[in-house]
Amino acid sequence: MRKIETTSDVFLIGAGIMSATLGTLLKELVPEWKITVFEKLSKTGEESSNEWNNAGTGHAALCELNYTAEKPDGSVDISKAININEQFQVSMQFWSYLVKNRLIHNPQDFIRQLPHMSLVQGEQNVEFLKKRFEALSNNPLFQGMEFSEDPEKLMEWIPLIMQNRSTHEPVAATKIDSGTDVNFGALTRMLFAHLESKDVHINHNHSVTDIKRTSDGLWELKVRNLESGTVEHHKAKFVFIGGGGGSLHLLQKSGIPEGKHIGGFPVSGIFMVCNNPKVIEQHHAKVYGKAKVGAPPMSVPHLDTRFIDNKKSLLFGPFAGFSPKFLKTGSVFDLVTSVKPDNLLTMLAAGAKEMSLTKYLIQQVMLSKEQRMEELREFIPNAKSEDWDLIVAGQRVQVIKDTEDGGKGTLQFGTEVITSEDGSIAALLGASPGASTAVQVMLEILRKCFPQYITGWEPKIKEMIPSYGLPLMENRELLREVHLSTAETLCLSEKEPVFS
Repeated sequence: MRKIETTSDVFLIGAGIMSATLGTLLKELVPEWKITVFEKLSKTGEESSNEWNNAGTGHAALCELNYTAEKPDGSVDISKAININEQFQVSMQFWSYLVKNRLIHNPQDFIRQLPHMSLVQGEQNVEFLKKRFEALSNNPLFQGMEFSEDPEKLMEWIPLIMQNRSTHEPVAATKIDSGTDVNFGALTRMLFAHLESKDVHINHNHSVTDIKRTSDGLWELKVRNLESGTVEHHKAKFVFIGGGGGSLHLLQKSGIPEGKHIGGFPVSGIFMVCNNPKVIEQHHAKVYGKAKVGAPPMSVPHLDTRFIDNKKSLLFGPFAGFSPKFLKTGSVFDLVTSVKPDNLLTMLAAGAKEMSLTKYLIQQVMLSKEQRMEELREFIPNAKSEDWDLIVAGQRVQVIKDTEDGGKGTLQFGTEVITSEDGSIAALLGASPGASTAVQVMLEILRKCFPQYITGWEPKIKEMIPSYGLPLMENRELLREVHLSTAETLCLSEKEPVFS
């Protein structure tokens, strides 16, 4: 039976951190708009945003070495790190606004202060880390960072990693205490609970199977109710496709020209999680190493303290896996059915260019638990197999597209926003830094999709995000105020930063 619902102003497809963030921003800016959410699963935040599927670092480029590339002349390019840090500061300000205005509560349930560290071995890597430290520590966004290659100091910082470590190779680390651990699953659930209190209707167990433009300029979704089996048709003026890996298929079905010549390649992550409380208690930091030569950026090894359900956990990874599914709960036909006539050459070109990635994935899939333990022992020399279990994290679909600098079929390691020319539909594709930069990404969607409103919205946006439109690194007094106010509101026990 054909069922047409009353028209909504906004549809959000997928109940993850991205839809939650966009919905919350819109409810603050235009509370009268009707927003409807469709989620395939029975709960919010269960796919890519779930705390066991998401890497959980507040990505602020404090410790991720892949955001600071070494240039041919030996200097370190920190522009990407600055950009990601600025974006994370925007997220922190927005979360702080929500807590301050009692729209969400108990910030310690989703964010904790935690040192972020980079750790390297070998003379060449130590030299690189020193140059990176010098470049970053001169920037106000990274003030407070420390560097050491003194084994005694490192023993203070990371006893679990330094115990029984061979002294044959030089080791060095940087540490910054103002890093965070963010539980995006918990935050997603908080935001949707708030949205439900504001009359946003969240349809769980509803799978969007088709999307098309109607003659009156609206978007019509064909939605299957997975509980009853009935098919429903819903119309809206604006659609946001925030369905993680599932976004690509829906973008293709929309038929917009901007969605052509784009493909996706799924990569799954496997983490090792510690089951021994005594080991967990010996470590209190997020420690990122350097990816091995030939390994892709998403494979940077890290030993992470995490807080899940207010309980301290310890995870190591990621090890890459492969599944043709675009979502953890997806179909084994996802990859095959994403290949269309318009992106076939793009996908084939990527396949030819990315043989090293294919080889890397095959090697990773073939690893035994003991081989994975050997990689863990590069971080924790005396790690015991019985103290660690394997868990499969979420699926990440890396975007493949044609670019001017990379040529045909270039694999993108980042977050991509695709919008139609008229701004009536937007889709989010890609992976890291993703969730950490959600607020900045959603502000970009507001700017692109609602240009007629953005000027009128600016005062409210600036109330929510005081640094809106201003680079914090060039406004040190504002940066200091933002650090202090967000630390206080989000219950992050931070000492007052000193900006030289």
